[in-house]
Amino acid sequence: MAHVVVVGGGISGLAAAHRLTRAGVGVTLLEASDQLGGLGTFFEREGRTIERFYHCVMPSDEHLLPLLDELGLADSLTWAPTYMGMVVEGERHPFNTALDLLRFTPLTFLQRIRFGLVSVLLRFLGRGRDLDNLRIEDWLRRLYGEVIWERIFSPMMGSKFGAKFGDVPALYIWQRLGREKNVAVRGYPSGGYESIIDALRAAIEAGGGTVRTGAPVAALAAGADGVTVDLASGERITADWAISTLPLPTLRAVADAALAPALPTVQLAYQGVVNVLFFLRRGLDGHYWAPVLHSGTDFDGVIEMSALTGTVDGLHLAYAMHYCDRTGELYRTDPEEIARRWTAQLLATYPDVLTADDVVDVRVFTAPFVEPVYPLGYAATKPAAEVPGTRLLLATTAQIYPEVTSWNSSTGLSHRVVDGLLTRLAADTPARV
Repeated sequence: MAHVVVVGGGISGLAAAHRLTRAGVGVTLLEASDQLGGLGTFFEREGRTIERFYHCVMPSDEHLLPLLDELGLADSLTWAPTYMGMVVEGERHPFNTALDLLRFTPLTFLQRIRFGLVSVLLRFLGRGRDLDNLRIEDWLRRLYGEVIWERIFSPMMGSKFGAKFGDVPALYIWQRLGREKNVAVRGYPSGGYESIIDALRAAIEAGGGTVRTGAPVAALAAGADGVTVDLASGERITADWAISTLPLPTLRAVADAALAPALPTVQLAYQGVVNVLFFLRRGLDGHYWAPVLHSGTDFDGVIEMSALTGTVDGLHLAYAMHYCDRTGELYRTDPEEIARRWTAQLLATYPDVLTADDVVDVRVFTAPFVEPVYPLGYAATKPAAEVPGTRLLLATTAQIYPEVTSWNSSTGLSHRVVDGLLTRLAADTPARV
């Protein structure tokens, strides 16, 4: 039986290991931290486990939903209507219906009409276009006009991708509309995302796989005959194949001298995130998602998680976030300072809803590699799954494009990589006589 080492215990690694064990392949999954789940990790507060970062399931999640069904978790999903808001120059607006758009005062009446018409037709307008080689700024500015771009889309794209947001391929936004075509309804598992992580681990181990946390990789070697993984503890693991789900910069840091030249040469910038979780005595506006634009805040959006999941021990949970470079000033700012500053900004954004006494607790979390910043023409340079001349396979966010980075797209990518490996293993296995 072949033995595969999966490096990384986020959803990509877990989904890959699960699919391999279901196919009867021996698996060892290695996770550097003490928790599985990647961005789905959690912390404990007063006996409750709470996710560090926000998540939801979309009705269009064609890869994640079947996985949940395999794990027996499909019936644990609770689906609920969700609503969007928009905060512009400190003023809060609902942003869901045609009537909301007609009342959206940051734009003139004619601009509101243009916004609505273009948004309805955007999927159609992108068909047959080489959106991979068209700057998102050029496309949206031409379709929506100068004012709508500057007031709405420029700050939204800038908050997601940083200084080079205008150069991101238009294919990104077009593809995103595909996943979010039914944003009026979202789902969430009753046991939280921890239940998905626990179910995946249990299934992997039940299938004969090994799952190890607290096992950082110090060095990785891969050739035509197999792979060798050296752990920071000094332990060495050999295997027939390896699947790396690490961000490319992290993989390059552990690749040995012979493997490094074979790795993808594409140089991607990555956006990290600063994520602040507020425990509140009161809810906000009931808007699951509200971009915050031109409002003098460090954060660029608010997720009112309790609008989807309900309260936790009577408290409302709201996340505020800012995507940024992991080497930037905000990312390196002291968490206590971020908590103090962002609390004041949240109170200023919702002055008719919250007082300081309503803020019960504040937690600050960061993640260094959340979203690659894709360059123009990336579809032609996107790394392949197999590293040439080796038995190392890649299943990273650098390969998800043009899909939107999510648990759904990561699951789909891992399944494709594993299916390719299973085909290879089947071809290499001599037929029984």
